[in-house]
Amino acid sequence: MQIFQQLGHATLNSLSKLGRGTFFLMHSLNGLTYILIRPGLIIRQLYFVGVLTFLIIIVSGLFVGMVLALQGYYTLSDFGAEESLGIMVAASLVRELGPVVSALLYAGRAGSALTAEIGLMKATEQLSGMEMMAVDPVKRIIAPRFYAGLISMPLLAALFSMIGIIGGHIVGVGLLGVDDGAFWSHMQSSMDFYDDILNGVIKSIVFGFITTWIALFEGYDTLPTSEGVGRATTRTVVNSAFAILGLDFLLTAIMFGDD
Repeated sequence: MQIFQQLGHATLNSLSKLGRGTFFLMHSLNGLTYILIRPGLIIRQLYFVGVLTFLIIIVSGLFVGMVLALQGYYTLSDFGAEESLGIMVAASLVRELGPVVSALLYAGRAGSALTAEIGLMKATEQLSGMEMMAVDPVKRIIAPRFYAGLISMPLLAALFSMIGIIGGHIVGVGLLGVDDGAFWSHMQSSMDFYDDILNGVIKSIVFGFITTWIALFEGYDTLPTSEGVGRATTRTVVNSAFAILGLDFLLTAIMFGDD
C-alpha cells in the first residue's frame, strides 16, 4: 500500500506543479503590454540572456561544424560523393544540430542563471517586497526575461548554424581539399527554405519557449532556501534537456513525417 500511496502522492504533486506552471505561463504572457510601455526592461534582459550566451554559441558551433565536416568527408568519400559535403553539413546543422545544441547550451548557461536569479530574489523576499509595494513581480521581473529568451533563442540557433557551416567550410575546403564551388553550389541548390530553414526556426522558437518557461517557473516556484535554489537550478537543466530532446523527436516526426 505504501508504494501506491507514494505513487499517488507523486502524481498529485506533478499535476499540481503542472497547474501552477500553466497559470504562471499565462500570467507571464499577459505581461507583454507592461514590457511595451517599458522597453528598457527587455533590452537589459536581451543582453543578459542573449549576448552573454553568444560566446559559447559561436565557439561550440565552430567546432561542431568542423567535426561534422571531418566525419562526413570520410563517410562520403567511400561513395565518391565528397562534393556533397556542403549540403550534408548545412542540412544537419539547420535541421537538427543548430536548434538542439543551441537550446541545450542556452539551458545550461542562460536557463540555470535565470533560475538562480529568480530563486535568490524569492529567498531574499525581493518578490514579496514588490507585492507589498503593489508591483506585480511577474510582469516586472518574469515577463521581460521570458520574452527576451523567446527572442534570443532563434537568433542564437541561427548564429550556431551559420558559424557551424563556416567551420565545415574551413575543414572541408581548407584542409581536406573539397572544391569550393561545389561545396557552396550543392548547398544552395539542395537547401529548401520551407522544409529546412523554416522548420529549424520553428524548432528554435519552441525550444526557447519551453526552456525559458521551465527556467523561470523553477526559480519562481522554488523553496526560499539556498538548498531549494540549488535543486531548482539542477531541475532546470535536467528538465530542459528532456523537453528539448523529446520535442525534437515530435517536431521532426510532424515536419518530415509526410516526406
